[in-house]
Amino acid sequence: QVQLVESGGGLVQPGGSLRLSCAASGTIVSINTEGWYRQAPGKQRELVATISSGGSTRYVDSVKGRFTISRDNAKNTVYLQMNSLKPEDTAVYYCNVKIVTINYWGQGTQVTVSS
Repeated sequence: QVQLVESGGGLVQPGGSLRLSCAASGTIVSINTEGWYRQAPGKQRELVATISSGGSTRYVDSVKGRFTISRDNAKNTVYLQMNSLKPEDTAVYYCNVKIVTINYWGQGTQVTVSS
């Protein structure tokens, strides 16, 4: 079984930065895609960013130019660097990893942007 453990969330002022990490443990043979989702109270969960096995990245329009998704294969970890944070970025962030045909999810980490 594969488990994903998230870290890096917290409280930050508008304009600040945070870096989220998602570390995978277990038997990992190959990864098709990795991504970050977020869900704010009363809203649907939305896809924020993805990175393919080949390194191609995609972002939702609202975070383009501010967020960067990356990975470290040696550490089995995917990251989300978040800069110029806005109050509307406040949400629980979830990492997602697709291994073969199965999707795995992290436990979620709270990001709060407020002054």
